[in-house]
Amino acid sequence: MTTGPHLDLVSAVRAALEQQADPVRAAGQQRYMKSTMPYFGLTAPQLKAALGPLLRDPAFAMESRGQWVATIGALWEEATHREQWYAAIALARHRAYRAWVDSEAMPLWERLIRAGAWWDVVDDIATHLVRDTVLAAPAVEGLRLREWAAADSSWVRRAAIICQVGAGARLDQELLTDVIEPNIDDPDFFSRKAIGWALRDHARHDPDWVLAFVAAHPHLSGLSRREALKHLGAPA
Repeated sequence: MTTGPHLDLVSAVRAALEQQADPVRAAGQQRYMKSTMPYFGLTAPQLKAALGPLLRDPAFAMESRGQWVATIGALWEEATHREQWYAAIALARHRAYRAWVDSEAMPLWERLIRAGAWWDVVDDIATHLVRDTVLAAPAVEGLRLREWAAADSSWVRRAAIICQVGAGARLDQELLTDVIEPNIDDPDFFSRKAIGWALRDHARHDPDWVLAFVAAHPHLSGLSRREALKHLGAPA
């Protein structure tokens, strides 16, 4: 069974991205994202159009979980431009490999979160790959997420806080409480924003619970509070 990276797919992804490089747009993207890694300059639609045919091509299909993991790793770890990180996430999220988005993959998601350490990649991983795993295995992953909420990386902590965004009625309120509370006093902007975002998203489904949570936690930062109450008509 093949466990090494699918080098033909890696090469095809790199070539497809390079072919559409726009140095002017790339410079602006790099400035906006405050990224040390350069961009090729693809727009989101261009990136989707470039990657879609490759990920659907049977010639580039993953033969095993090991090859899928190794190919994600190769795209990520050997990246010279940020779009190659986005390609790694696209491969991870591709519907053909949904069965492998499970607890066994969680160490990989944590590794990418720690290495990426910025909101664009962390948020995509957290609100899709991590969320889907948590919803599929809530008991096991609830324990893991509580550990993440106290991690040494602020980005792992952010992932723990926002990983239920989009979960709707399936959100575990006890878990949300347990990942927010250790981070309430964190002065980090991205942690405070994450708390507000997670609460604001859940307010669409249970506004009374969010109002009660905010009232019960007077030490929430102003940013977290404003974000949480943004659409509830309550004073922040």
